[in-house]
Amino acid sequence: MNIKRVWRLIKTEVFHGPKDVVLVMAIVMPILLALFFNLAFGNIFTDIAKLGIYDEGDSQLTSVLKTNESIRLKTYENKTDLINATASGSVDMGVVLPSDFDDTVESGTVKLDAYIWGESLAMNRTIIPIALTDAIREIKGAILPVNINTVPLGDEASLPWNDRLLPTVVLLAIFFGGMMIPASSLINEKNRHTLEALSVTPTTITDIFVAKGIIGASLAIVMGVITLSISGAFNSSFGSLVLVLALGAVMAAEIGLIVGAYIKEMNNLFAFWKFGGLLLFGPAIVFMFPEIPQWISYIFPTYYIIRPVTDLTINGLGFSSIIPHLGILIVIIIAIALIVRNIISRLSTKALKLYS
Repeated sequence: MNIKRVWRLIKTEVFHGPKDVVLVMAIVMPILLALFFNLAFGNIFTDIAKLGIYDEGDSQLTSVLKTNESIRLKTYENKTDLINATASGSVDMGVVLPSDFDDTVESGTVKLDAYIWGESLAMNRTIIPIALTDAIREIKGAILPVNINTVPLGDEASLPWNDRLLPTVVLLAIFFGGMMIPASSLINEKNRHTLEALSVTPTTITDIFVAKGIIGASLAIVMGVITLSISGAFNSSFGSLVLVLALGAVMAAEIGLIVGAYIKEMNNLFAFWKFGGLLLFGPAIVFMFPEIPQWISYIFPTYYIIRPVTDLTINGLGFSSIIPHLGILIVIIIAIALIVRNIISRLSTKALKLYS
């Protein structure tokens, strides 16, 4: 492989290559779906996090929270109304302030009972405790540990549809660009009978495959970042998320190269995308419906892409928690790379025989 030839092929493909429907779909479809899902189920243009308070006394905390612009505060006259409002989704979290709350703050002990709406967004469940902590710090003048005893209302395992659909959006962004672009490009090369011709010039089959793989993987990473940004899923784990997207993009590009090497017509490529989607999107379907046994996801290679993504975004875990899944993902990538290498060797031998 020659880096200069690979770079030359990339520039030629990007600036002078065919701009067909696959490229348009790879860019437009993930963005449109991410926007649609978030407008329909998510938090784009929706109200900010809603906190309900039942104050048994006359705590300073309620007054301080009213000035916090990161949340919308609602107060209730009794505990029953607070619980009903939380269960119905009128507020994301309902908190009971005991009559001696301000005294306990002065003593340095902060314990709260809170009720959580089962379908509240993960982001809102994070914002509200931060707002409470900031308000308590303003009252006390110092940072105090806050122990919140939460009681989920409704289905404890329930997830909002925006979170359930996130793996589908991410996989679509990664695989439509990462897989379909290299595959369609190889098919076009074969239809124009340029693949074998290029291989007898200083440009090798390896150079061609690497160039097309880089283009597909790069587009997949960009689209993955864009869709996660639209979904509001980026947090302090930005670097970890980009790493997962990059590894997923490499896997998608490898699969695209394999598919493009064996499929001869574009119609067959779309048929593969249609009927092979179960293998790619199986884990996303299982995640979408929690009543399906989750262990089924383990048999799909793409599970080791979306599991780290959901752990980092929805579950709020750190990088150390995703290391085992990343390890398995890297092993899968290496195994697929060996298959691609074998295909390159076979095509190179075929081209030499054809033009010798």
